Amino acid sequence: MSTITHALSIDLEDYFMVSAFEPFVPKSSWGQFESRIERNTNKVLSLLEEGGAKATFFTVGWVGEKYPALVRRIRSLGHEIASHGYHHQLIYDQTPDEFRADVRRTKQLLEDASGTAVVGYRAPSFSVVERTRWALQILKEEGYRYDASILPAAHARGGMKEFGRFPCSVNGLFEFPMSTFQMGKKRFPFSGGGYFRLFPYSIIRAGIRRCAAEHQPAVVYLHPWEFDPDQPRLSGSWKDRFKHYLNLRSTEPKFRRLLSDFRFGTVQDVLRQFPGFAPAESEAQLAERL
Repeated sequence: MSTITHALSIDLEDYFMVSAFEPFVPKSSWGQFESRIERNTNKVLSLLEEGGAKATFFTVGWVGEKYPALVRRIRSLGHEIASHGYHHQLIYDQTPDEFRADVRRTKQLLEDASGTAVVGYRAPSFSVVERTRWALQILKEEGYRYDASILPAAHARGGMKEFGRFPCSVNGLFEFPMSTFQMGKKRFPFSGGGYFRLFPYSIIRAGIRRCAAEHQPAVVYLHPWEFDPDQPRLSGSWKDRFKHYLNLRSTEPKFRRLLSDFRFGTVQDVLRQFPGFAPAESEAQLAERL
């Protein structure tokens, strides 16, 4: 097992909240769908306990509001609660004022549900891009201490190809970009979501080892619905359906191997090793503030 602690993250959203299905599943209809979030999240929590790993759960505010007991359970098991926006809305579909209201509302309700400070944020579908870079300043002003939204490679919904590959401070806010490996002039994501299900495990392992060889942590991201091969099938383009349903049965066995091969902690715990990163306030400090 590597001596480096890598960051493990779970984007806590249900299968019908995925950006690709938004044209067919309006947010106003979310309450009409069978929810599988508790069942699938409990499976993930069991796997994490078996593997002795901790993770950051980037939680959609709508989920936190509907299932506060689930948020409390995640936190009680020693995992971190962070924000994934209230309605899983792409940043470039919001104005700066709308974005500020969204991250403020989500932070408050997740803190109320978990009893802990929420200092991390991940944008839906990596929608912090060049034209939405203003979002990082708003996050800092609203009390967030790190962001994990930038994909430093080409991506269907954005990406920032010129951004650095490893954690860094951006005007006082820490950024933990998605992990990539460099081949020539190109970068390739490998460590989460559809990439995790598409690539053989040997490539994922090699990518994380390459990060470790550069003395840097990797970040892995998955979703509870990726552990659910029997989830209901939704309408969408053939390309989006292919990416969403690809190799769902491979997620759990790959995840088990991942937990046995590497050491994982929360995003916040991994960032503590970087000079200048300020960790969250204690639960006692939060209780005093609230």
